[in-house]
Amino acid sequence: MAARLPLQAKTPFVLDPRPLAEATSPHAGALALSRVYRSLGLPDLVAANLQLRQRQRGFAESQMIEAITLLQVVGGDCPEDIRLLNGDVCLERGLGYRPPKATALRGFLERFHDETLEALRPPRAQQKSFIVPSSGPVEGLQNVQAGTVRRIAQRYEQQGQAQRIATIDQDATLIESHKQAALAHYEGGRGYQPMVAVWAEADVVVADQFRDGNVPAKQEPLTCAQLAFAALPGNLTARYFRGDSACHESGLLDWLKAPARAQEPGGPIGFAVSAVMSAELQAAVRQVTEKAWQTFGQEDDGTWRQWAEVDFVPGDKSEHKDSHPLRYVGLRLLKPQGVLFADGTDRHYHAVVTNRTLDGGLLLDWHREKAGTVEHVHDEVKNWLGGGHMPSHHFAVNAAWFKLALLTYNLVSATRGLSFTVEERTVRMKKFRLLLIHLAGRMNRNNCVMGLRLCAGPEAIARLQRVWAVFALPTQATAAVALGRAKGGGGG
Repeated sequence: MAARLPLQAKTPFVLDPRPLAEATSPHAGALALSRVYRSLGLPDLVAANLQLRQRQRGFAESQMIEAITLLQVVGGDCPEDIRLLNGDVCLERGLGYRPPKATALRGFLERFHDETLEALRPPRAQQKSFIVPSSGPVEGLQNVQAGTVRRIAQRYEQQGQAQRIATIDQDATLIESHKQAALAHYEGGRGYQPMVAVWAEADVVVADQFRDGNVPAKQEPLTCAQLAFAALPGNLTARYFRGDSACHESGLLDWLKAPARAQEPGGPIGFAVSAVMSAELQAAVRQVTEKAWQTFGQEDDGTWRQWAEVDFVPGDKSEHKDSHPLRYVGLRLLKPQGVLFADGTDRHYHAVVTNRTLDGGLLLDWHREKAGTVEHVHDEVKNWLGGGHMPSHHFAVNAAWFKLALLTYNLVSATRGLSFTVEERTVRMKKFRLLLIHLAGRMNRNNCVMGLRLCAGPEAIARLQRVWAVFALPTQATAAVALGRAKGGGGG
């Protein structure tokens, strides 16, 4: 061997095969999410709404849920990925207990299953799509989700960022699954199609309804919307709703515009929903005179965005004689001269149905913002958390797993919104992990006090300090029993 090799033609160290015996972790920052979980009082919320344990031994429901949120935030997307946390002594000491094994996690999730509810599905020959009711434990998780939303809102107010306006953005999403129990969806594959409602201003999921893949998004969207508004805090000053054409459904629109909404906390609900372009509505939009179209924006490719009032009253039974007719605002996408859409035309027509009196251009821009909220949540939950992987052939187990992915998203969002700098608050999940989660650390003792020391720069440490300040918790040593070192302490 040459006496002196070039720098990048060699490795200047040998690999030591001995494991590091100290309490170190490659993702010690995950303990920040545990602090958020505990500071928001989720253990108490879970205890009040979920009683799944068949015996007093073993992990509490709140520990199981905490472990699942940590599993997902470090990058796992199935129960078996809990191995990312198993054997991590630093995390064990920081949590006060050893994370459960995969078999224990799966046993916990199976307790959400209710065979009698799945048996309610009618034969396919009688009814193609059917919304399976939520099991009792899954409903309990929705109560946990609603309580979490209110506590996050309270924490925003304590930090001088009170959220007084709530815009609910509702949308369904497809989750591909090749399990035998998954049903065919409209894109030709198999899977599930949950409906999700997001509080746009706070960037938190307030409700969801898990559904089979063959349930169309337009089937009974009211249930999810009602759960969403019920989960909001009671100190709001204004409430709004946005949805795509799947929300253009008589039951939902009648509920949104009902006079009873004005008597509720937050007042009446202003809404804008993409209208289903029926033949009658298409004809009404095309009959709008040329001078009535007003340009209010231009796409990057030069397409003009124009709006106009549309004189249209639907003839369906949802319009009562004594009800105030809703407003239809037309949208025309007009290509520059000489440029055509793929179908050979130079213009496309759309419409929004609303009860708001806002300027048409402002209304359409406001409605369009939905694409940056709920669709962003779909991407984060399915592709960067565990929501895109269904762990079971049991419907309610998958519903619970999806809800826990949404809960994890809310904890991450609250951490970003309350503890990160203004520039960092919009980072995606990949960057969030780099900034906060994947930090090497060591748990050590100094004068009988246990402390977490990070292998990170001043900015990263300051970021964790902000989390510690916003999400306050008392500090107290944990007995060894909680770590599973005594008899019965590590059961499932």
